[in-house]
Parts: sequence; C-alpha cells; structure tokens
Amino acid sequence: MSGDNHIQVAAFPAAEVVVVMVPFVAQGHLNQLLHLSRLISAYNIPVHVVSTTHHIGQVRSRHHSFDQLSDDVSTDIHFHAFPTPPFTTPPPHTSIPFPTHLQPSFDSTLHLRHPVADLIRSLSQIVKRVAVIHDVLMSYVVQDVKSIPNAETYVFQPPPAFYRASTHWEKTGGPFPVDLDLMNRLPSRDGISSPEFLNFVMLQQPHLNFHVGELYDSSRVIEGKFIEYLEREEISGKTKIWAVGPFNPVLDMVNVKASKNRHECLQWLDKQPANSVIYVSFGTTTTFTADQIRELAVGLERSGERFIWVVRPVDMGVEEHGLVELPEGFEERVKGRGVVERRWAPQLEILGHVATGGFMTHCGWNSSIESISMGVPMATWPMHSDQPRNGFLMTEVLGIGVAMKDWERRKELVTADVVEDAVKTLLVSKEGEEMRRRVEKLAGEVSKSVEKGGASRKEMDSFISYILR
Repeated sequence: MSGDNHIQVAAFPAAEVVVVMVPFVAQGHLNQLLHLSRLISAYNIPVHVVSTTHHIGQVRSRHHSFDQLSDDVSTDIHFHAFPTPPFTTPPPHTSIPFPTHLQPSFDSTLHLRHPVADLIRSLSQIVKRVAVIHDVLMSYVVQDVKSIPNAETYVFQPPPAFYRASTHWEKTGGPFPVDLDLMNRLPSRDGISSPEFLNFVMLQQPHLNFHVGELYDSSRVIEGKFIEYLEREEISGKTKIWAVGPFNPVLDMVNVKASKNRHECLQWLDKQPANSVIYVSFGTTTTFTADQIRELAVGLERSGERFIWVVRPVDMGVEEHGLVELPEGFEERVKGRGVVERRWAPQLEILGHVATGGFMTHCGWNSSIESISMGVPMATWPMHSDQPRNGFLMTEVLGIGVAMKDWERRKELVTADVVEDAVKTLLVSKEGEEMRRRVEKLAGEVSKSVEKGGASRKEMDSFISYILR
C-alpha cells in the first residue's frame, strides 16, 4: 500500500477507472470506507484513500483487523496523507455525550479541499474516469470535482437507510404511507449533536447537488423497505442508490479460531459456554462520568454473568487520554467471569465467537451492523448522532435488542439495576432467546446476501459495472 503525499503519475500503470475515497475523520466513518476500499480493490480497481497526515497515521496504527483480514483480496490501495495546520484538542466533557472535543479535528478536514482536487486532476489525466466516493460530511472538500470532466462523485451515507428515511418522513410531514405507529414513536433528534457540528454540517449542504449516486453500508435484507422509500423518485430524483453492505467482513469463524497469535480475549472466550458472555463496548468517542462508570460496573458485577468490558480511554483525536478508573476491587471480585480490556479489542471476532451471547453498545452503525452480521442481540445505549434511531431500529423495528436508555430521559443516569436487567434479558431469558433466534436468522440472510447472486453482492456488482461503464 502506497503512502506518498503526492502522486507520481508514472508510478501507477494506466487503468480505465480509479476510485478516490474521501472518508470523514471520525473513527467509525474511517472504518466504513476502509472496509469499502478493500471490497472495491477486490475487483482489481485501484483505490486511493485520502486524509490528513494525522488520520492516515491513526489508520495505520489502529487498523489491526484491516491488515489481518485482507490476505484474500487485492492490495491495490494507496494512502495519500496531506498535512493540515496543527490544532489543539480540548479534554472531553463527561456532561456532553457528543464528542465536542473532536471538533478541531473535524474542522481540520476543510484544508483538504485543494490537495484533494489536485490529486483527482492528476489521476484524471491518466485514466478514463475517476470515481470519487466521499463521506457526506466531506462534500465541501470535493466541491471542485464538478469542474473535472471525467470525474464524478458518489456520496457515502454513514447512517442506515432507516435513519435517513425516518428523518425525511418527519421533515416532510409523512408524504408516503409507512407504519404510522412506528413513526409516531421515533426518538427525537434533539440533543444529538452540538451547535459547532451543525455549523460544520451546514458547510457541506451547498455541495450536495452534483453527485451521481449514494452508497449505504447496509443491505436490503436488513432494511429493504426503507431503502425502497429513499429510492422513490420524489425523494431521490435520478440519483442512484446502492445498498452494498455490510462493508465489514462476514467472517468465517472456523478460520478465525484456527489463526495464530489470537487475542487474549478470544482465548478466554474459547473456555466459556455458548452464548454465555456479554460484550460491552461503547466505541472510541463515548465519555462517561465517574458515577455512570460505577453504575455500569455494579450492574455487571451484580448480574453474576460473564462479560468482556472494553474500557479504553476516550479517543482524543491526537492521543489517548488518561485511564478509566473502575470501582476499587472490582476487577479482583469479577476475576474469572469478567475480563476488563484496556487496549484494542478485536470486536468483529469477539462478536463472532460462539461464547458471545449479547452486545451492550452505543449503537454506532458500524457496531450495529457488525452485531447483526455475527448474529448477536444487543442492549442499546445510544449517546448521540444517529445512535438513538439506530437503537430504535434494533429494538422496535427488527426486534433484536433490548433498550437500556429512553432518549427522552437521556440526561438521567443508567442505573445498576437497568444494566443488570439488560444483561440477564440477553443471556438468560426467553425474551433474549427469541431475540437471538431472530438475529441469527437475519445473520444467515446477510451472509447469503454477500455471496455470489445475493442481494448485496448484486448491488456491489451493479455499482462496479456503473463506474466501469
């Protein structure tokens, strides 16, 4: 994989079409488009991933799974790291769920506009077509593509189709028939972001009117009716929509188990009974108060059930910040049935392990679709952005999760009793068994969808055919 800042035209053989991937710099967004890069490169199409120097470095230091799981596909992926002015990341606010501390990092991406345009122009001189796939939050950066005759843009929409369809339905007063009972119970969008982030979003809006199509990290077997809603000509016009997910690998767990140098978490899971462990992880941007950490710890301890709890420090965008302090003596008291992991954990493999019976999650779409892919029911604890509606999709639409947090009471503490009840519901109740049956059935359908002739594979083949036309 190349890491040059500036393209050397002679270094790349002539190709009919190349893809330029422009991810947003939040970790979940980066993950999605890195997985998509790998999928596209499997079609022998060169992919050029662009980002800031800092975030390309972050990708290389963190993406253990990207390296481990890419042996079976082409590695024609080239990273382009562009310098941006230095910025200072303030400490996170435990009282504000939205990661406001990352806003300087988000704002730094605005400096990518000109170097990204220069890269695309250079590539456009040696290929028939440049297909630019960009996160919807990077629309400002790619605005100059419309002036390059043989380049075209495709918007990647990071949330699920349900989020966008429900938001459209709400904003337009419900112009098309849907399940009214469902829509009338939607979590509000109040409190999902910050004023500064909304300003950043508004910067993108004027540059969202010239893309050819939209891509979703989702599958018609998961949310087909919401994808069809978005495809209505009254909504999308002539814009094409491809649901080509899941982007994450649908793992062959037999091969994963046989691999060498397995993570300690996986070795511990090997010794546990089937569906007996709850995996607890809230992503890289969630910040809890000391009181909330204590309630979570007490609930896990009191449940008496097995667990793996990832308690890495919050992602500061520059460096990891401090250590998460757990109640005194907690780790000793749960020794043997509880694992506290303070470093990186192989989430996809943990979710795919036969011993994992539930996932306590912030409902980021990456985590949600990974859990679906691996057939694991969820305890939903949304924090911000699309997460409240993602959680609603899991619990109320798909019926594969139990809600831990009512969004309208989001400022209240999630008590140890709620934590204990959620763990027991997923692992030892008839309700949990029913959720597991539903999500395992859905996982089987997702697995078939990415195979030859499956719904998602057909969508990906259609997208590739279109950019190669």
